Amino acid sequence: MAAPDFDDGGSNGGLVARSAKGDNAAPLSITEISQLLKRTVEDRFGFVRLRGELSGVKRAASGHVYCCLKDEGAVIDGVMWRTTAQRLTFVPEDGLEVVASGKLTTYPGRSKYQIVIDSLEIAGEGALLALLEKTRQRLAAEGLFAAERKRTLPFLPRTIGVVTSPTGAVIRDILHRLADRFPSHVVVWPVLVQGQGSAEQVAAAVRGFGALAPGGAVPRPDLLIVARGGGSIEDLWSFNEEVVVRAIAESPIPVISAVGHETDTTLADHAADRRAPTPTAAAEMAVPVRGELAATVADFTARKRRAILRPVAIGRERLEARAQRLPRPEALLQPQAQKLDELAERLRRGLKDRAAQARERLQADAARLSPASLRHRIDRARDRLESSRLTPLLATARLQRERERFAALERLHASLNPKAPLTRGFVLVKSADGELVRSREIAARADLLEIEFADGLLPVIPSGSAQGKPAPRKVPKRPAGAPPRQDDLFDLE
Repeated sequence: MAAPDFDDGGSNGGLVARSAKGDNAAPLSITEISQLLKRTVEDRFGFVRLRGELSGVKRAASGHVYCCLKDEGAVIDGVMWRTTAQRLTFVPEDGLEVVASGKLTTYPGRSKYQIVIDSLEIAGEGALLALLEKTRQRLAAEGLFAAERKRTLPFLPRTIGVVTSPTGAVIRDILHRLADRFPSHVVVWPVLVQGQGSAEQVAAAVRGFGALAPGGAVPRPDLLIVARGGGSIEDLWSFNEEVVVRAIAESPIPVISAVGHETDTTLADHAADRRAPTPTAAAEMAVPVRGELAATVADFTARKRRAILRPVAIGRERLEARAQRLPRPEALLQPQAQKLDELAERLRRGLKDRAAQARERLQADAARLSPASLRHRIDRARDRLESSRLTPLLATARLQRERERFAALERLHASLNPKAPLTRGFVLVKSADGELVRSREIAARADLLEIEFADGLLPVIPSGSAQGKPAPRKVPKRPAGAPPRQDDLFDLE
């Protein structure tokens, strides 16, 4: 068996790699080829603009944004560093068609090429509107645009807050319109209304107005106007930002959105309590016309006056109508006047007849009252008196009997007089109010007594009363051999 040939001198290959004479293709390391590829790609494609659809968008904790740009035939990775991502005017989302500007480079760790994005823009107005509609649907699903969230604007706000640019024509139009309709106190919060950072400033202004304390150094507005002049959809895009929409929806103060012209519609219009087609129209919505208010008040005053005076006028008319239907006083008094005349005539005739009859009777009596007739009547009366045998003794005897009866009654009256015994040494004991004291017990309880003698009253204080200590009683000494006698009840010695 023959031994194998291990000749390695051939050029067709072998176990150990050797450099051939005149060979300048030295082997490169992976790092070297990766660096060469990186420099070649960056030199050749130092600035490119790519149009495609975003997918796989994610924001790292460091703030960098990673995504993919794709179309129907290819995919390329993309990265946006934090400083660039902070300058974006919209939030990148999956499915959004964009135009990315930057440079191509490679990532040796994965042997991939990618684009480092320096700027990211929405690819055309159609894509911008698609993003706007997508954002609107998402915020509407949260209820930020619900009709029940809308609040009624104050009828006459004392202070109006305006969020707009301090240098544009918008603020001048608003102030001029407010001065024409109803001069009000206006507080302006100056903000950027376009460009980088404008959305954050508008949102901060709306929240700042809502955070003002009532009664503070800066008056808290009763109404807010968020205003901006007309422009393209890119110019108005700050008012489509979610941060602005949420600030308006969460504002404790009613908000009027006046962004752009009548044909311009932003998400801020949907979130606001009222949408105004123009800033001037927002001022008209904010306050009424003072002249119209004065006319309305004057009309109400006139109506109130008419309402007060109308019942009086109606009452006057009714009173006049009823007064016209009432009979005249002369007509009411005519029957009584006629009756009075008739009665007066009857009285006159009656008095005349009565006087005639009295005259006739007097003449008849005069005939009977002649001196002879009177003497005759006196004689007849004297005869009747004598025939009745009336003597003075009959009258004097009756008088004597009545006098004796009266004397007996007078003696009885004197015997029944309670003060008659006073002349014989008796006394009457009375209380301070003049009541007769009939027992010793009542006299002992009295503070003051009155003893009535025949010649007057004597006030005394009982010895057992509360007005003084009873004085010791002195017992009079009896002469020797004198008979005992009963003490006097009213002896005060």
